[in-house]
Amino acid sequence: MPCFRGGFGALAHAAGPSGNRLGALALHAGMMALALAANLWLAPQAGAQETQIINPGSMAVTGFSGTVIPGIEEGLPPGVDPVDETFIDTERATLRVFDVSALGGPPSGQLVNTPLPFEVLAGQIGQVFALTYDDGVRDGTPSGVPDLYAGATSLHGIRIVTPDADDDGRPERQRRGIAGATFMAGQFGEENGGGPGTIWRIDGISGAVTKFADIDTNSGPGIGDVTFDKVHRQFFASDLDTGLIHRIDATGALIDTFDHGVTGRPVRGLAPTADDGAVMDIAGAAFDSEDPGTWGYTQDERRVWGVAFHGGRVYYAVGDEAEIWSVGIARDGKFAGDPRWELTVEADKDLPVTDIVFDSRGFMYLAQRGEVENRFDYSQFADTGDGEVIRYWRESPDDPATESIWVSVPQEYAVGFPEGNRQSAGGIDLQYGYDAQGFINPNACTDSIVKTGDKLRDNPALAEQLAAGGPLAVHGVQITSTSLVKPANVPPFGSWFVDFDSFYEDPEVEGHVGDVEIWRPCEGRAGYYEQVPYPGDYPTPLWPPDFPPPGNIPPCLDVEAVEYFCTPAGLEADLYVRDVAGIGGDSVKADSRTPGVGISPLQQTKPAGAPFTIGVTGHFPGDTVNVGLCFYKQSDADKGGYYPCCKVVVPLETPAASCEP
Repeated sequence: MPCFRGGFGALAHAAGPSGNRLGALALHAGMMALALAANLWLAPQAGAQETQIINPGSMAVTGFSGTVIPGIEEGLPPGVDPVDETFIDTERATLRVFDVSALGGPPSGQLVNTPLPFEVLAGQIGQVFALTYDDGVRDGTPSGVPDLYAGATSLHGIRIVTPDADDDGRPERQRRGIAGATFMAGQFGEENGGGPGTIWRIDGISGAVTKFADIDTNSGPGIGDVTFDKVHRQFFASDLDTGLIHRIDATGALIDTFDHGVTGRPVRGLAPTADDGAVMDIAGAAFDSEDPGTWGYTQDERRVWGVAFHGGRVYYAVGDEAEIWSVGIARDGKFAGDPRWELTVEADKDLPVTDIVFDSRGFMYLAQRGEVENRFDYSQFADTGDGEVIRYWRESPDDPATESIWVSVPQEYAVGFPEGNRQSAGGIDLQYGYDAQGFINPNACTDSIVKTGDKLRDNPALAEQLAAGGPLAVHGVQITSTSLVKPANVPPFGSWFVDFDSFYEDPEVEGHVGDVEIWRPCEGRAGYYEQVPYPGDYPTPLWPPDFPPPGNIPPCLDVEAVEYFCTPAGLEADLYVRDVAGIGGDSVKADSRTPGVGISPLQQTKPAGAPFTIGVTGHFPGDTVNVGLCFYKQSDADKGGYYPCCKVVVPLETPAASCEP
């Protein structure tokens, strides 16, 4: 069937009622604008791939695929609102993989014209948000080329239809639930067997798309986020329908789940909250496509958004208030059952944190996304303009006066040129650094941060200055040095910008961009993806191959696990101990038994179950550092005189890669 395609603002090209903002422009004017955009900036769709689609530094981005009015060339009957005849464009991309290895010069706030991106169409996978890469192991052999995974989403709107009733060749769009309703084509890739709980796999070499996993109990809210644990070669996915975090093996099989509402909340003295059983029922009268409160999301207090595997734990964000929690992953890959509150996000607005990432220096980066919206005219999927991108780091040493082990006030990045510079669309990742001419530098592992956002170059007060760098209506990605935290880079002329779909006629849309993910292997560096000769990652926790060393730990104290972290202060080790002798210890005194190596702090007291954290300085990477511990009960020491103290010497095998300065 003949059809007219447009970008995010496709309805701007269709004649409509004078009261319809997106239908106010005539079709002819819209076609001229589209042609002009194509001549200036639009790159044609990518063709067949002759080589691998994913290379170091490749940037995958998700976003709404755009709209189409099938048969618009034949016109619409008088009185018909074009909005009612506008559908998801299944022949446009909802996922693109960009080559951003050469940005064309130093950053000046300009739009970057990248080579043709690899594209995955909405007709193949529907609308997706969350992204992650695996480790590139194929049939047990490292290939150096990972596969890419994308999770189905409701964050780019929910649209339903009923069969064609007026013989115009188009199904009937519906605002409210009604018997016989189905999801619109291009919503969840149902044509290829997908659904709202589907995670898709895109082969990093061939680009072939297959269904990887399916949480078939998800009724419509979709997947919040997906992360890969390469220590155990498994995935974790947050389920917006139930609030569960699903553990999925490398074949796509669902293994088990973690329930924050029931297991996590009681850790802070909060009442356990089970899922209320609400579902998205598009055949029921209660469903309203413009009211996300009817979409079957689980309750806010148990709703898990962003997830990230780091430090032997899965970090996850809960609710609109955005609390960051974590739960340990045991050596056998199972959930350890030790949920831990990390912090409550300090931001101007309570908004969901939909993405989390860690770097090799100990920083934790968080991206907010505006509240879920869904305008029937496709113009808005999120309430844009308040979303922040911030970073935290661990207190070093930990301040006992604060509840969290993380600093209380984060640093913030400027996102976009609009006033406030808070245009985050909820996706972030870390990228290699760039040299003065905009060429990627693989020796600088985590020197750039990439952030998705809306209206990134839209600021009337700066329009003349911005015009030299390309179109203003940019919805896509901002690339910035990680060192440029506010007040630096305000306004963000120290950044590059990449548009998601190369259509620039849609300045007013919101929430049409999703997640971003970088493939960033960091050979020879202490980077996040670097493999070191242990069954773990660095700077994620490094599990020594034989720990505790047999025969070296006296029976009074068992050091069960050691996790290493890079922090801005250098290497830190978390020691998890078990009080074998039953002395009720809660404190340690630590000193170095290796000449030239410093250990700090010398004394600390922690609640039961919490690790003792020590800093290590003056060693060479890979050295074995002997640490003397005196494990005791502080209340016994306070009484004076003799008190039981379990004395041990713990040999710490430090990581073979050094922390970045």
